[in-house]
Order: sequence, then C-alpha cells, then structure tokens
Amino acid sequence: MGGFNLSNIQSLCRNYTNLSATDIDKLIEIEATNKYYAELTDCYMFIDCMMDNLSHAIVVAEAFPNKEKGLYEKSVIGKFVFESFEPAVFTAFKQQEKSSISRAVTQEGITVEQNVIPIFNEQQQVIAVLIQEKTVKMQTTPKDDFQNMPFALIEHIVEPNSQPIPVVSDLLVESIILTNHENKVIYSNPAGYHFISELSGLENFDNVALDKILPFLQEVYDKGDDVFFLEITIERKSFIVKKIPIRSQNDKVTLLIIHDLTELKLKENELMMKTFAIREIHHRVKNNLQTVTSLLRLQMRNELSAVNASAFQEALNRIYSISSVYELILENEDNAEEKVDVIALAKKIGHKMIGTSNTATIQLAFHHEHLQVFCHSKKAVSLALIICELLQNALKYAFVGRDEGAIDIHFMQEASTISLHISDNGVGMHEVKASFGMEIITRLVEYDLAGSFSIIPSEEGTHTQIQFPVSEEVFIVND
Repeated sequence: MGGFNLSNIQSLCRNYTNLSATDIDKLIEIEATNKYYAELTDCYMFIDCMMDNLSHAIVVAEAFPNKEKGLYEKSVIGKFVFESFEPAVFTAFKQQEKSSISRAVTQEGITVEQNVIPIFNEQQQVIAVLIQEKTVKMQTTPKDDFQNMPFALIEHIVEPNSQPIPVVSDLLVESIILTNHENKVIYSNPAGYHFISELSGLENFDNVALDKILPFLQEVYDKGDDVFFLEITIERKSFIVKKIPIRSQNDKVTLLIIHDLTELKLKENELMMKTFAIREIHHRVKNNLQTVTSLLRLQMRNELSAVNASAFQEALNRIYSISSVYELILENEDNAEEKVDVIALAKKIGHKMIGTSNTATIQLAFHHEHLQVFCHSKKAVSLALIICELLQNALKYAFVGRDEGAIDIHFMQEASTISLHISDNGVGMHEVKASFGMEIITRLVEYDLAGSFSIIPSEEGTHTQIQFPVSEEVFIVND
C-alpha cells in the first residue's frame, strides 16, 4: 500500500472537497480495508472524490497488491483525475451506479480493466467512488505473429513478455487493428476493440476472421497487397478504412486504420440543412418585403396628397433598403456566413433611390479607396436603413429650387474604426430638427453599431459622418 496516513486523507478532503467530517470518516473506514481487497483480488484499489467547484476529481486513497513489478511505480494520491482520460470514474459519479470499462488508458498511460462503484453517505449522496483496476491481458498470444515483423512496429505495440504497454495508439480516437494471414485480430487499440465489438456484437473475437464477423471489410482484404483507402457506410455509420499490408519473412500482417466519420457527417448534414433553412428564410423575407412594397405601390396609385405620397415613398425606400440586404445574401450561393458587401449595398440603395426620386438631376459618387467592408446580416440591415435615411434627407431638403446636385458617399478606415461620410453640395442644414428619420439614424448607430453620428460643419451643403468599430460581425479587407 502507498505510504499515506489518515491525516493526509483528511487534509486532501478538507482542502479540495466539500465533504463533511462524517463523510470523511466513512472514506477513512473504507480505505482501511482496501489493502486486504487489493491483495485478495490482485487488483489496485483507489478512492476518488470530486473536487469542490471543479469538473475533475482527486485521488485520496490507494492500495496496491504485493508484486515484484506493479502497474504504478509511484503513488498517485493527490493527483487530479480528468473525465477525458477516465470516463468510467465520472460515469459512476453522474449516474450513481456501477461503471466498468474493459480497456481503459489511465492518465499515467497504463492500459487497465476498470470497475468503479459509487460510495454513498447516510443521506444517499455520492461522496466518492471506489475504483478497482487490474492489468489487461492480450486478446491473443501474438509472439508467433510478431516475431518476424519490423522491430520498430513491435516495440510500439508489445513488450517481449507480450503485455500491452502504454503507446500512442492506445490514446488515438482512430481504430488501429492488426490482423494475420488468416485475417484474425492479433492486436487492437481500445478504439479498435470497441469498433469491432460494437459492430459485431462480440466481446471475444480471438479465433474468428475479421472479414467474417464484419463482412463489409471483405472488399478491403480482396485488394490483396495494395495500400487501399475505402469509405464505408454501414448501419448509419460512416468510416474511412486505410489498409496497409506489412510483409515479414514468414507471414503477412495487415494494418487497418479506421477513422469514424459518423459525427463529422452528421455535423455536415446539420450545417447543410441549417444553411438551406436560413437561405429559405431569407428568400421568404425578401418575397414578403416585395409583397409589402407592391401593396404600398397599389395604394399610391389612388389619389394621394403630396404629403401622403412623400410618406409612402419614404416607407418604400426603407423597405427596399432592407430587401437589398437579403438580395445580396441570396446572390451568393456559397455565402454560408451571411456576409454582406457594405459598399455594394450602399451602391444598390443609392442608385435605386436616385432613380425613383422626383428631384433635380443628382450625381451620385462613391469613394472607398480600395477598402472592402463586409458585415453580417443584422448589422447590414442597420447600415442599410442608416444610408437610406441620410440619402432621403439629402434628396428631400438639399436641392430645393435647384436643377442639379451631387452626393458623395465615402468609406474610410481609421485604425479599427470605419467611417462613413455622406455629403452633398446643396443648400445646407441651418439647424438640426427632430424627426422620425433622425431618430432612426441615432438609435441604429448607437445601439446596433455601437458607433457615433455627427454633422460636420461645411461651407457648402451638408456633411454627415457615421463612425463604428470593427467587431466580430464587421470585416475589413484591403486590396
């Protein structure tokens, strides 16, 4: 037994757990008998407790059988235990029942058979788990099968005494399987063992040809001595099987590396379905906006006063601005991230509004200094409405009594900030009046873009500026 006294157990529990004094006494009582069970069963015994406010456990007690050479060279008391390495331990904690695993790789890199039972207090709460570990024996005796194989391969799989050693293959999620000339398994890592066991329903397959219990592998073996790759789908599971023939002087060994693609395929299908669903939603939103636009245009055909007609046109412009976002998204079928080209959006909105306005001849100019700005759909809708309102104000008030005019839209980057300037050469704004359009601009800039809106003094016309930061939803690409 490891050299660990009762005061140390008490110290660990008090420092790392929230167990009561009564709970700790119970663990001390159990720990006192562990050394007898370890010797009687020739197994290694441990007590693990969950740590307070942490997702992992800690070893508080251990007992080893008397052996010349044991699994553990040093005491593991006080070591943290993580779920990714010892899932059976955490299953017993969570499900409050016995948990077992026939081939587990501990954090020390040791392959063991592990049985775990929860320890309850008087209130029937799980306060710890009792763990029994013993050495995993080889499924077969591979000495004859491996004696003529390349030394580099042998030393990475078995020791001279044919006992499994902690190797990289035991930690891989891929299934590593070796079969002899009769296609019988002579080695498998834990993932390979579970792969065969799950699909065949067998716990022991020492003397059975692998292609007999897993017929879908027959095609792999039929390829002879060629290195072969094959993607297989069976029982809603997908795999990539890589076969590598290994020749020795007296025998032929086949190495199979099997990568489970099932979860990846499911994620791909989920992502594809999500993408299709989102595009369908965008398509329906665009169609619905076009329907609303059509209804408003029908209403405008009736006799309306100039004030009402102007209000209807403003509403149409806002709806078109929002619809433009979805049109740009739908134009690119590969646009899975729903990115919108902001400058293309501004041009689309600007040209549409100039074309439908009843004002003087307006020259619209865009400047972006080779800057490319992209953003997600939500930000794009906000920007579309802001641009729409600023252009509407310019078209409505800047060129009264004039035959022609010019509006400049200028995008600039200043460090991690984007600036949008919209200026005209009109009559100018003598005072800022509160209006519905101005309220839309202010709210969208401040709340949706986390930016600022200002009117810059100008000798001619009106010059407005929007500034907003680059964020996770805003992207800049410089040519």
